[in-house]
Amino acid sequence: MSTVELTKENFDEIVSGNDFVLIDFWAEWCGPCKQFGPVFERSSETHGDLVFAKVNTEKEPELAAAFDISSIPTLMIVRQNIAVFAQPGALPEAALEDVIGQARALDMDEVRASVADAQAQQDQQGQAGTGEQA
Repeated sequence: MSTVELTKENFDEIVSGNDFVLIDFWAEWCGPCKQFGPVFERSSETHGDLVFAKVNTEKEPELAAAFDISSIPTLMIVRQNIAVFAQPGALPEAALEDVIGQARALDMDEVRASVADAQAQQDQQGQAGTGEQA
């Protein structure tokens, strides 16, 4: 399977409509991005059940800003609408395969519970902070 170009117009549809999406944030002028591109493409051919997508940060600065992308290439993995991995740098093929394996092995019920707990703690801290000021 070849990679999909993500834009602000199709981002939600593609990421929300698929359970497992790997996103490569890149730019044409970036040397490490050019090195990682073929690795990412080969992996997309190996893992036909996953969606491999690319965000050109020059053409889609809003998407890069929304995810606080400050270094490229950055690889992000989104499973069931939760970002489970994000790391800048060009990964070698073996490392990319390892990351994909780890992301596949995640228990998404545990991940959702962990996200919910973190959100509840953040909400409590926010409420405590406003209570102290009042």
